Amino acid sequence: MRGSAPRPWTALLRPRRRRQAAFRAAGVMASAALLLPLASQATATPTATERQPRAGALQRAFTEASREYRVPQSVLLGVSYLQSRWDAHGGAPSVTGGYGPMHLTDAVHALAEAPHHSDGREDPRGDGARPLPRAVHPPALPAGEVPARLRTLERAAQASGLSREALRRDPAANVKGGAALLAAAQKRLGLPLSKDPADWYGAVAGYPGASDTATAATFARDVFDVMRSGERRTTDAGQRVALPGSPRLGGRTDQVRRLGLSDAPDEGTECPRTVACEAIPAPYEKLQGDGNYGNHDLADRPASQKTEFIVIHDTEGSWETTIKLVKDPAYVSWNYTVRSADGHIAQHVRTKDVAWHAGNWYVNAKSVGIEHEGFLAQPDAWYTEEMYRTSARLVRHLAARLKIPLDRRHILGHDNVPGTTPSTIRGMHTDPGPYWDWAHYFDLMGRPFHPTGGTSGGMVTILPDYEAHQPAYTGCTGPAKPCAPHGSGAVRLHTAPNEKAPLVKDAGLRPDGSASTIDVNDTGARASTGQQFAVAGRKGSWTAIWYLGQQAWFRNPWSQPTAVSAFGRVATPKEGLDEVAVYGRAYPEAEAYPPGVPVQALAPLPYKLLAGQSYVVGPRVPGEYLWAKTFDPAGHKVIKGKDAYYEIQFGHRVAFVKAADVTVQPSNQ
Repeated sequence: MRGSAPRPWTALLRPRRRRQAAFRAAGVMASAALLLPLASQATATPTATERQPRAGALQRAFTEASREYRVPQSVLLGVSYLQSRWDAHGGAPSVTGGYGPMHLTDAVHALAEAPHHSDGREDPRGDGARPLPRAVHPPALPAGEVPARLRTLERAAQASGLSREALRRDPAANVKGGAALLAAAQKRLGLPLSKDPADWYGAVAGYPGASDTATAATFARDVFDVMRSGERRTTDAGQRVALPGSPRLGGRTDQVRRLGLSDAPDEGTECPRTVACEAIPAPYEKLQGDGNYGNHDLADRPASQKTEFIVIHDTEGSWETTIKLVKDPAYVSWNYTVRSADGHIAQHVRTKDVAWHAGNWYVNAKSVGIEHEGFLAQPDAWYTEEMYRTSARLVRHLAARLKIPLDRRHILGHDNVPGTTPSTIRGMHTDPGPYWDWAHYFDLMGRPFHPTGGTSGGMVTILPDYEAHQPAYTGCTGPAKPCAPHGSGAVRLHTAPNEKAPLVKDAGLRPDGSASTIDVNDTGARASTGQQFAVAGRKGSWTAIWYLGQQAWFRNPWSQPTAVSAFGRVATPKEGLDEVAVYGRAYPEAEAYPPGVPVQALAPLPYKLLAGQSYVVGPRVPGEYLWAKTFDPAGHKVIKGKDAYYEIQFGHRVAFVKAADVTVQPSNQ
C-alpha cells in the first residue's frame, strides 16, 4: 500500500499550470498573514510515531472520538469514507484544501487561480475556422469571500479545542475534529446526541458544507448507503479500517430540511436523479467582429452527429474560478463541472450542443466534456470519494443515454485526445494526468477492468495496483523537481526490457528526436490504466507493446502485474502496404465538401503504422466535419464523406486510420 513506507510531510504547494515547458506558480487568494503560519506548520518534521503508526491506530481513533463526542462510530466512519476513503495523504491537502481522514478544509489551499484553457498553447475549439478564444485570467477571490465549505478546519479547532496544526498533521486529532463538527451540527439542529445512527441524517447531510438541499441530501444518502453495505480497506498509511454493514439501517431524511438550504435550479439539466445537479448555462452570445461568438456551438446531436466520446478533464482552478470562466461568453466551454468536496454537479452546455473543451474539433463535435475541480500537478491534492462517485454516476447515465460504450476507447482523458495536426501536438493538454484513478472510477461505474483473454490473446489491458504502483515523476512543484511519492495508474515505457533503457520517443512531442522524460506532463512514454495495446513481445518480467510505431517495454512481473491479458480486435496495414498514415481527426475526403465550405486538409501526424505492427481498434467512425462559423446555427453544416476510419490506441493518445488502409482481425492471429 502507498502509505506503508514512511513519507515526508508534503509542503503546502501552489498549483501550477499543466505545461511541459515552464513552471508558473499560481496565485493564492488568501492573505499573507494567513498563508505564512500555515506554510511553516506544513514543513515541520514528523515524529517517529507519526511516520509509523500501528496498523490499528486509526480504527481506535474513530472509537475514541465516537466515545468522546457521542457520535456513533459508524457515522464517523461513513462520513470519512465518502470524504477520503480513510486516507490521510501524508498530511497533504485535497484539491479544496481538505486535510486528513475527515477532510477538514482550510481555504488557503483551495483558492488558487490557474485557469484550464488560459495559457494559450491549446485552442480548446481545435479548428482554424474560428479565431482563438481569448485567454482569461480572473482576479483573485478576496479572503473575505471564502465560502464556509472551505473553512471547516477553523470551526473544528474551535469545537474541539485542538490546534489547527494537530488537525492537519495528526489523523487521530483530525478524526476528533470531524466528530466535534458533527456533534456541534447535531446540537445546532436541535437534535439529541443519539446512539442511533439514523438520528444523524441531518448532521451528515450538512457536513461537506453544501449550499443547496439536493447536494446535502445526495451526500447523506451516499454515506448511509456505505453504512448499510459496509466497507473495509487498508489505507495509504497502512491502517486497517473496517465499517461493518448495517443492511436495515434507516435514516431521518426529513432532517435535511432543518439545514435551511436553498434549492438549486435544476430545470432542464441532463443528470441522473442519483446526483445533485444545477443549471449554470454557458452564454451563447454574438461578440464584436465578423463571425465572432461564444462560447459553444448550437447543434442537434445525435440527429446531426453521433456522440462517440466522454472526455474527462480537471479544472486547474477552484470551483469559484471555474464557474466564473464558463459564464464568460468570450471564453470557452464544457458540458459539466463536478465539485470535489461534495460531488455537486453543474451543467453548462446541453449534450445536443458542441462545447469547446478538447482542443480537437472532431472530438469536440462528437463528445461531452466533464471538468473536475482539481490540479493535475499536485499529486497529493487528492479528490474526494464523493466526487469520484457522483462523476461516475453522471458518466454512466450519459453513456446509457447517448449509447456510448463504457471503455477507455470512448471514455477519454483530455490527455488521450490527439492533436489535430503536427503543429498542435505539443500544445495539447495533459489532464487529468497519471494520478487520476481510472481503475476505481470504472469500478464505480460498474465496469471494472479484468482479464478478457489468456496469455495467447495477443493484447493487454494496462492495470497496475494504483496505490502500490508509484513510478517517479518530476515537475509537480517546479522544473525537474521530484514529485512526492504517490499511487499512479500509468506505466512507463522503455526501448528495451531494462529499467536503465531509454524511454521510447514521441516524434510529435519532440521533432528533434530527443528522449521522453518522466515529467508529470510528458505523455510521450506512458500507458494508462484501462488502455489496451497489442503485445509485441515478452521477456522475463517485461512485456512489449506496439506504441507510436515502435516496440515499447514495461515491467510486468507476475508477482505484481501492471497489466492483464486481453483479447479483441487489432488493425494492421493491408497486405502490400509498408506503412499507413495516422491522423488526429477523421475528416471527409475533399470531394465531399459542398460549395462554400473550405476543404479541411487531411494532415497526417508525424507517426506511421508500419507493416508487422498491430494496434487495438476502437469504434469505426465516418469521415465527418462540422462547419460552424456563424452565430445562426442555420448556417452550420455536417459534411459526411464516403471514407470511414478506425480509432486506434496508438500511443498515450488515440489516433485515427483510414479503414481502407488497414485489415482488422482478432488479436490472437
